[in-house]
Amino acid sequence: MANTAGAVVVGKMSQRLRAPSKTHHLGRGKLEELLALKDSTRYDVVIFDDELSPLQQRNLEDFFQVKVIDRVALILDIFARRARTREGQLQVELAQHQYLFPRLAGQWQHLERLGGGIGTRGPGESQLETDRRLIRQRIHRLQEQLERVRKRRSLYRQRRKKSGVPIIALVGYTNTGKSTLLNVLSRADVFVENKPFATLDPTTRRLRLPDNQVVLITDTVGFIRKLPPTILTAFRATLEELAEASILLHVVDFSLHNAAEQCQVVENILTELNLRDKPRITALNKIDLLLDSDQIWTEEEAIDYLSDQSALLVEDMALISTVKGWGLKKLLELISYVLTKTGSPVKSSKNDAL
Repeated sequence: MANTAGAVVVGKMSQRLRAPSKTHHLGRGKLEELLALKDSTRYDVVIFDDELSPLQQRNLEDFFQVKVIDRVALILDIFARRARTREGQLQVELAQHQYLFPRLAGQWQHLERLGGGIGTRGPGESQLETDRRLIRQRIHRLQEQLERVRKRRSLYRQRRKKSGVPIIALVGYTNTGKSTLLNVLSRADVFVENKPFATLDPTTRRLRLPDNQVVLITDTVGFIRKLPPTILTAFRATLEELAEASILLHVVDFSLHNAAEQCQVVENILTELNLRDKPRITALNKIDLLLDSDQIWTEEEAIDYLSDQSALLVEDMALISTVKGWGLKKLLELISYVLTKTGSPVKSSKNDAL
């Protein structure tokens, strides 16, 4: 994620603690070790793969004398770079302000030392209160704007529900190939990049299944471990699309060594959103990366081989490669089967274009 945000990583360090330090997150020895690396690596930013409290962040910046950011700030920075639509920009800005608000006090510590006392108000204190008031007002306006977006989306969903066309929502960990799958299946042109959070805004396209039935397929923002609650809150309008879906199509990067761990992260977030019982299809993507590159594989050979090798394959699961186009026909047939099994109405139209 640091690379995605434009940082040049000059070193990494980890520490196992029973519990993080309340004042500095790390233990004293590890702090000294990290400080000693400053001369050799010349780092000017320290990124923590955890959420820091405002106190921890201020203490760490005082200790290292460089900018310190946590996992939440890093994710929000990437989101800000990726937001292309007005809705996406509003969602990111709201999350940024909600993150910044409790950290304002540290921004004005240098002014608080300049004055103040009994019967007076120091310049730092007055500026801090002014900033707090302005951010509260901005948060309120952003929430109002996003509430209007939410209501508009709700009307669209009601209209789609009346049409009787089922919705297939793509879900999964970030960078598993959801947008590529949408493009291949529906011949869309959704932006795709091999980096986290390339998609922030939901995109919906019409798709015809092999039996000529018509569905809508929706791409959504990717999940990630330790997803900050502020982001889930800000993206409420977007994530509500999942609640209205007939089927959740969970796309997994099957080539990764931690694919099972990523699946569990997705399961946990779906549970938080009360969506765990929603009808589900799992697409194990990027299977071409698991094969011997020196051997020429046909689609049938690749899928048969990996089916024999994998103990994970269960009902309503398909092996696919969006790059090679493997397994997509079976995936579409599986969507038709699950829609029929769950009793979801499916419209059929010879005149509807893809």
